[in-house]
Amino acid sequence: MKILLIVLAVISMIAIVSTIILNHPCFGRRMSRERKTRIEASTNYRDGQFQNQIPTPQFTGDKSMFKALWEFLSENKKDRAPKEAVPAVKTDLKTLTTDKDWLVWFGHSSYLFCLDGKRYLVDPVLKMEFPVTVMMHPFKGTDIYSPDDMPEIDVLIVTHEHWDHLDYATLRDLKNKIKHVVCPLGVAEYLEYWGYDPQNITEMDWHETASYQLSTIICLPTRHFSNRLFKHNQTLWASFIVESAGRKVYIGGDGGYDDRFKKIYEQFGSVDLALMENGQYNKDWANIHLMPKDLEQAILDLQPKQVFTVHHDKFSLAPHAWTEPDSVAYDIAERNAIRLLDQPIGTIVEF
Repeated sequence: MKILLIVLAVISMIAIVSTIILNHPCFGRRMSRERKTRIEASTNYRDGQFQNQIPTPQFTGDKSMFKALWEFLSENKKDRAPKEAVPAVKTDLKTLTTDKDWLVWFGHSSYLFCLDGKRYLVDPVLKMEFPVTVMMHPFKGTDIYSPDDMPEIDVLIVTHEHWDHLDYATLRDLKNKIKHVVCPLGVAEYLEYWGYDPQNITEMDWHETASYQLSTIICLPTRHFSNRLFKHNQTLWASFIVESAGRKVYIGGDGGYDDRFKKIYEQFGSVDLALMENGQYNKDWANIHLMPKDLEQAILDLQPKQVFTVHHDKFSLAPHAWTEPDSVAYDIAERNAIRLLDQPIGTIVEF
């Protein structure tokens, strides 16, 4: 009887702790009926979930999802993280003027850029709190920026809901600095739950266009997926073009290779700056992240005037060496005479 009581107590405790964790705001809430109705009306939502433009098995090769994940977690982690602090520069962002076009990268896929006098902040992950700390750990020296360091932001752009792109703690602390938010369909449910004014959020489907103070923001496809807890592909993933004063910035987001880069060039011409995903790739999930050879082809298809690669140098979410994406980018640029702007975290890069 005593053993039974102990077992029941343990089960009850696990249930209580699980309930508390799953009710953390970072996991979001049940989607509103109005938002779900709009999602279901999208041509990109079929068979109960958002779909890529071409078939995209999430795990490639002959491995199951569980086998691929097990190998990733259990294999040798040598060189996946730096032994010393990653070189980084602490820039006073609040003193940067907006009379030039510039970019400051914070590692991984978080960056701030100025275009035609307006500041755009993309996928900020700047504050590590539970439960994100269970899944990701920033490299030494890469956590020097916090929400407090950010200036007033004209537009926050979120590409999708994954933990390394949509961070509750960061967005909670940035809320009063954000004038407007642009995100793909469904993602606004998180932001509204976290206290953002729905009137200041533009939620977009692929190929929709929005305007903000003489700027044009176009939501475009990428080849990826969404999954936060158990909600598979219930929110959209996207890339974006921001255009203002005749200049264009392409925000690539996450996603494997397909013909979208050619189509973007055919429709919009050569963008002035392309932010391209480079890192966290692996042959076991080659459809949903750009492998090195695919990054090269994507850049050649897109034909941008300048390139800055992201999605590396802060977290280890794939088995490649942490320095590999930097080498990949420089090799591609040298082979193809591409103007690569990659610089250490925190560096002011004019474009």
